[in-house]
Amino acid sequence: MSESKNIRKSHNVSVLLYHFECPVKYHRLVFDKTIDQTLVRICIEIKKRFEVHFLEIGTDKDHVHFLLQSVPIKSPTQIVKMLKSITAREIFQRHPEVKQVL
Repeated sequence: MSESKNIRKSHNVSVLLYHFECPVKYHRLVFDKTIDQTLVRICIEIKKRFEVHFLEIGTDKDHVHFLLQSVPIKSPTQIVKMLKSITAREIFQRHPEVKQVL
């Protein structure tokens, strides 16, 4: 998606990269091309609202990989909670058939 760069704030400069792997509940096979595209659109919306820059988003049938950059104000736990809750809620709303598989 993009490359990492320094994030400049008023009192610091940071380059924090995180790699998260999020499995689907019960490792169900839910990801296909349409859900992948929806996930990317959701992540673009997240990028606009929060200070999270997605460098790569990769999916397999039963899990998602995120390589992202953020500011040191947010802990990795906060970032994962935010990512998982927003993406799950939006995917369930846009693709109700996924909820049936789980």
